[in-house]
Amino acid sequence: MKSSKGKGLLGLLAILLCVGLFGYFGYDTMDDIKLGLDLAGGVSITYQTLKEDPTAEEMSDTIYKLQQRVEKYSTEAEVYQEGGNRINIDIPGEKDADAVLMELGKPGSLVFMDEAGNVILTGDQVASAKPGIIEKNGLRENTVNLTFTQEGAEAFAKATEENLGKIIYIIYDNEIKSFPRVNSVITGGECYIEGMESYEEADNLAATIRIGSLSLELEELRSNVVGAKLGQEAIATSLRAAAIGFLIVALFMVLAYRIPGVASVFALCLYVGLELILLSAFEVTLTLPGIAGIILSIGMAVDANVIIFTRIKEEVGVGKTVRSAVKTGFSKALSAIIDGNVTTLIAAVVLFWRGSGTVKGFASTLAIGIILSMFTAMFVTKGALYALYAVGFQDAKFYGVKKAVKPVGFLGRKKVFFAISIAAIVLGWGVMGMGAASGKGALNYGMDFKGGTSTNVTFNEDMSLEEISATVVPAVEKVTGDPEVQTQKVAGTNEVIIKTKTLSVEQRQALNQTLVEEFGVDAQLITAESISGAVSQEMKKDAVVAVIISTVCMLIYIWFRFKDIRFAASAVLALVHDVLVVLTFYAVAKWSVGSTFIACMLTIVGYSINATIVIFDRIRENLREKSHKESLEDLVNRSITETFTRSINTSLTTFGSLLYP
Repeated sequence: MKSSKGKGLLGLLAILLCVGLFGYFGYDTMDDIKLGLDLAGGVSITYQTLKEDPTAEEMSDTIYKLQQRVEKYSTEAEVYQEGGNRINIDIPGEKDADAVLMELGKPGSLVFMDEAGNVILTGDQVASAKPGIIEKNGLRENTVNLTFTQEGAEAFAKATEENLGKIIYIIYDNEIKSFPRVNSVITGGECYIEGMESYEEADNLAATIRIGSLSLELEELRSNVVGAKLGQEAIATSLRAAAIGFLIVALFMVLAYRIPGVASVFALCLYVGLELILLSAFEVTLTLPGIAGIILSIGMAVDANVIIFTRIKEEVGVGKTVRSAVKTGFSKALSAIIDGNVTTLIAAVVLFWRGSGTVKGFASTLAIGIILSMFTAMFVTKGALYALYAVGFQDAKFYGVKKAVKPVGFLGRKKVFFAISIAAIVLGWGVMGMGAASGKGALNYGMDFKGGTSTNVTFNEDMSLEEISATVVPAVEKVTGDPEVQTQKVAGTNEVIIKTKTLSVEQRQALNQTLVEEFGVDAQLITAESISGAVSQEMKKDAVVAVIISTVCMLIYIWFRFKDIRFAASAVLALVHDVLVVLTFYAVAKWSVGSTFIACMLTIVGYSINATIVIFDRIRENLREKSHKESLEDLVNRSITETFTRSINTSLTTFGSLLYP
C-alpha cells in the first residue's frame, strides 16, 4: 500500500512538473507566435495593372493567384481589389516591405520562346513552380520543378517534341531568365529545369515564374508598414477573457466530476501550454478570431474528459469498485473519442488541403487542437487519475455515481422536433430569399465578402489606436451608419486607413466634412477608394468544395466504422441540419457575415459530427447487448438518455469558456 502511494506521489509530481515545465515554455514562446494584421500589423503593398481597363475576370484571377503566392508568408494574408485596377496585399507579421517586394518579385510578363523567337507558352499556363533537389550520378543538383495547366501541358508537350535537343528561353519582362535545353519529349504536364548553381538561384527562378504566371502585368504603386487594426487594450481584453474562461471551465469540471475533474484540470493546463508551443513551432498566424478559437477550444478540449468521466460514474453506479470503474470507463469511452476526433480531423486535413486564407488557418488550429485533446485526455488525464487514486482518493464519493434513469421518449416526439427544425430552416431560406429579391443580399455580408470603402486620412498629430478607437471611430460610425468600422495606422506617419461599408458620394462628402470640422484634417489629405472583399469568389468556391469533400470523406469513414450506411447518412443529415439552423439565425438577426462566419460554420461542422458520433457509439454498444424484447426505438431512446448528461455538460463547458466577453 505504501509502495503504491509512493508511486502515486511520484506520478503526480511528474505530471505537475510537466504541467509547470510546458506551461512555462508555452508562456515563454508566446512572443514567438506569429500575430495577424489585426494584432501586430504587417506589410501592405498596392499594385496597379499596366492594362488600363482590365476585365473583372482578369482581376479576379490575378487576385486569386496572388493569394496563393502570399500564403507562404501567412495563411491570414489578404489580397483584395482597390478601385478598378489596383490590388492590395496585406501580409501580417512582416516588417520589411522592401524585402517582401524583392522576394515576391515584380509581377511582369512571362513567356517561353523557342530559338526562332516564337512564343510557345505563356505564364498563365504554368500552374506552379517550386525549387527542388534531385540526385544525379550520385550528386545532388538544384532544380526548378514546373507543373503546367491542362492547356499548358498540351502546348509544352508539342513544343518539346518540335524542339528536341534545342533551347527554350524563359523570358520575364523582356529579359532572359533561363535557357534550358530540351532533353526529351515531356507529356506528363510536369518537368524540371536543371543546371542551377545554388538552391537560392533555383528559388529565385521559381519565384519569378510564379509571379509571372499572373493574368495581368502589375507595377508597384506603394508599399508601407501598417500597424495593428486593434490596440493593446483589445488584445489584453481577449487574453483576460481566455484566462477567465479557463477558470470557469476548470471550476465546473471540479464541481461536476470531483477528483476526475481535478485530473482534467491538470490535463487542460498541459493542453494550453502545448498548444502555445505548437502554434509557434508550426508558425500558425494568430488573429483575434484565432484567439477566440483557442478560447472555444478550451471548452471543446474537455469533451473527451466528459465522455470518460460520465462512463466512470455509470460504472460506479452499477456497483463496480472505483479502480475497476476507472479502467472500464476509459476502455468504453475510447471508441467514441477516436471516432469523433478522427472524423473531425478528416475535415481539418481536407480543409487545409483544399481551402485557402481563413479556411486554411482555421484548419491548422483545428488539427492541432484535436491531436492535443486526444493526447491529454487519453494519457495525461488517465495518468493523473490513477496517481490521485493511488495517493488515497479511493472512495466512490470522490468520483460520483450515476444511477440508471428511465429512458426519455425522444423518438416519440420526433414529428414535433422535425416540424420545429423544418420551420426554422424554411424561415431562414424565406428571409434570405426576400433579402436577395430586395437587392439587399441573402445575408448581411460584411466587408470581407462584399468589400467597402477605404479612406486614407492624414491627421495633424500621431494618435494611438486607443485614441483613434475612442474619438475617430465613433465619429465615422455616426456619419456612415456602419457599426463595424476598421482602422489601421501606417507606421512612421500620421496616416490612418479607415475601412467601412461601401459609401455613397454623399456619405463620402459627409465623412470628409466631419474629419475636417472635428479633427482639423486638411481636406486635400483625404483620399478614398472602393475595395473588394478579402474573401474572393475563388476562396468561397474552395471553401465549399473543401466542405463537400470533407463531408463525403466523413460519411465514408462513419460507414466503414459503424458498418451501416444509415449511421453515416444520419450523421451527415444532422450536420447539415445544424448548419442550416445557425444560418437561419444569421439571416433573421442580420448578424454580419465576414471571414469569422466561415470559421464559425466550420466549427459547427466539427462540433456537430463529434456530438453525433458519441450518441451513435452508445447505440452501437447497446445493439451488441440488445434483448429480443427491446425495440429499436426503445434502444435509441435509452442511448440518447444515457449520453444526454454528457451533451449538456460539454455544452456548458463551451458556454463557460465564452461567457466572459
